[in-house]
Amino acid sequence: MAFSGCQAPYLSPAVPFSGTIQGGLQDGFQITVNGAVLSSSGTRFAVDFQTGFSGNDIAFHFNPRFEDGGYVVCNTRQKGRWGPEERKMHMPFQKGMPFDLCFLVQSSDFKVMVNGSLFVQYFHRVPFHRVDTISVNGSVQLSYISFQNPRAAPVQPAFSTVPFSQPVCFPPRPRGRRQKPPSVRPANPAPITQTVIHTVQSASGQMFSTPAILPMMYPHPAYPMPFITTIPGGLYPSKSIILSGTVLPSAQRFHINLCSGSHIAFHMNPRFDENAVVRNTQINNSWGSEERSLPRKMPFVRGQSFSVWILCEAHCLKVAVDGQHVFEYYHRLRNLPTINKLEVGGDIQLTHVQT
Repeated sequence: MAFSGCQAPYLSPAVPFSGTIQGGLQDGFQITVNGAVLSSSGTRFAVDFQTGFSGNDIAFHFNPRFEDGGYVVCNTRQKGRWGPEERKMHMPFQKGMPFDLCFLVQSSDFKVMVNGSLFVQYFHRVPFHRVDTISVNGSVQLSYISFQNPRAAPVQPAFSTVPFSQPVCFPPRPRGRRQKPPSVRPANPAPITQTVIHTVQSASGQMFSTPAILPMMYPHPAYPMPFITTIPGGLYPSKSIILSGTVLPSAQRFHINLCSGSHIAFHMNPRFDENAVVRNTQINNSWGSEERSLPRKMPFVRGQSFSVWILCEAHCLKVAVDGQHVFEYYHRLRNLPTINKLEVGGDIQLTHVQT
């Protein structure tokens, strides 16, 4: 199967997890595993790049172990038999803490980055193009697994094709009275644009640089706050934005803004002091009416990691937190391509932004 674009991420998959890598691995392919190490259960976890779901053929087994001071085992399994271990006697993960783990596939090896710093290289023992499955097991909680193929033109996927292991159940478009607003222009087909991944980078670490991925590099361990970046091509139906981070333990509020010039087309403002997620639009420095209703409890928790997925449709934005749909926000500024700036601020630490 020819791989013609970026595979959509798995959001909040349950562990143990196994998922298909569409089209298999290719030279230049980049996979990011974002989550947190559990503080109480178990002393190991593993990320496996394998053929099929049986676990008998694992091209790359990446296995941190919180034993004997902490170390990481790398290995290959062929026809059910393990090869010689390669051990790195250093533990870059901490129990109870979030992590950003990035695998870059190159012709000779896997390069592995942890929290923005190059950690290990693992030379291929079997042809990497045989790999069509990623598996994660052990004492971790996952926020997402995302994929980038820099050698193919990125194509924004339709949301219905996103392979969520725990699907985001966005409600169907209303068929009753709430029809398409008359002032909304017909949806244009989604342009082919570049997806930009902003990845945390350590001052001394190395960054994977490819023509179709333009990383913004910031000192570890956090993005500068407030964080501002462009949205290439602006919004359009099927465009999605992903943000991950951790809420500070003493957090009061934070915000995510999608801006059009001096206007804020979409303002998402979780408020822990009010136990609410406020949504609004600001035009000419004047706020509109607030929206606060939620189908369930506050989706953000102080001191815990989160992943926010914003999907643009012709009439509204659909927002999911940790893989669960939380609300829709109908466009008040309807010239979608002019909504081309993302602003994030407040009491959080960002670990990953994809626009």
